[in-house]
Amino acid sequence: MRQATATLPESPEVPSAESLDIDTTITKDSLNDLPLFRFNGPVEIVSSDDQVPAAAKALRKETLLGFDTETRPSFRKGQNYPPALLQLAGSSTVYIFQLLRLKRPDPVMEVLANPAICKVGVAIRDDIRKLREHYTFAPAGFVELSDSTQKAGVVNTGLRSLAGILLGIRISKGAQVSNWSRKDLSDSQIRYAATDAWISRMIHERLVDLGLLLKDDSAA
Repeated sequence: MRQATATLPESPEVPSAESLDIDTTITKDSLNDLPLFRFNGPVEIVSSDDQVPAAAKALRKETLLGFDTETRPSFRKGQNYPPALLQLAGSSTVYIFQLLRLKRPDPVMEVLANPAICKVGVAIRDDIRKLREHYTFAPAGFVELSDSTQKAGVVNTGLRSLAGILLGIRISKGAQVSNWSRKDLSDSQIRYAATDAWISRMIHERLVDLGLLLKDDSAA
């Protein structure tokens, strides 16, 4: 049976970055001058099937989740790996699911299919596609944050650039190409993964404040 493709929301009419006094671009040097931000709040590592139901129950109480995934990098042409981590950032805690260690992830996949829970991130279409290659769920409630910023005229729409432009902070990319498939994640990996999901949540809230997104914008 052919799978349905993920449908992301149409962004509303948005004001321009110029009218909001927002920079449309940011240089590498300007980014590097910004203060470094790292999420230092609670992080729950979900590495066994026994932990999944409780984590999913907590996530179902949220209305807004920062979303991201991490995959072991490939350095050979044609070599691909399944997503190793799924990160979901709630109002106070970031949950990191070690997908390769889970055999029964259905409860968290149900969160990804719940249209009442808004999941937000940057460049999420590829993440969703890769997840659906290995897990069965119908994605709903997802918001691609760069859609609204592009419509507003922002040129640099990667997560790091948007954090700099909209939040005035710098996030490290030092652990980006590390081995996310390892059983025991390092502290730097955990904080990197948690920060990316948390930043997406922060960017969404900032876009709502600016009128670039409606608070309840999400895919049905």
